[in-house]
Amino acid sequence: MKLLINTITFSRIIAGPILFLLLNYSNQYGLIFLLFLWAAMSDFFDGFLARKFNATSQLGEILDPIADKILVLFLLFGLTVRFESLYIGLIGSLMLTREFWIAALRDLNARLGTTQATEVTFLAKIKTTIQLASLGMYIFAIYINNSLLKLIADFSLFLALIITLQTAIQYTKASFKKY
Repeated sequence: MKLLINTITFSRIIAGPILFLLLNYSNQYGLIFLLFLWAAMSDFFDGFLARKFNATSQLGEILDPIADKILVLFLLFGLTVRFESLYIGLIGSLMLTREFWIAALRDLNARLGTTQATEVTFLAKIKTTIQLASLGMYIFAIYINNSLLKLIADFSLFLALIITLQTAIQYTKASFKKY
């Protein structure tokens, strides 16, 4: 069962670069949207199955958040290129900066034995959900050729950025509360 669960997680890692390429070198937007849906739903299913069958693993705990980040960042950069959007590119860059910062905090906390300071929070799960929903809206907007939905996705992505930055602040405060 752990192999199946880790394979589902790994499929999200593979989906990121595939979606990037498809967004920019294909007009098969229905296929792109279906692949995106699989990748986004796999984020729920791997965790659900791991908990249901008591099949959690250290590898899964490490791969799952990395798979999310790889998927989100490939999509952000793919959409930046597809739309030639400085807006999406800037937000993607800020989100990437947050990820590097949190990785540094996690490394620091691992060295200090205070890993609880950077354990995944509920708000961080909400962050990922809103990021994926925003990206899905962009892809669906391309598929149905709808500018209004793209505009809604722009607002949703900004909300995702605010939550992304809020989680960075939370993790930072928790990591440095002793100092």
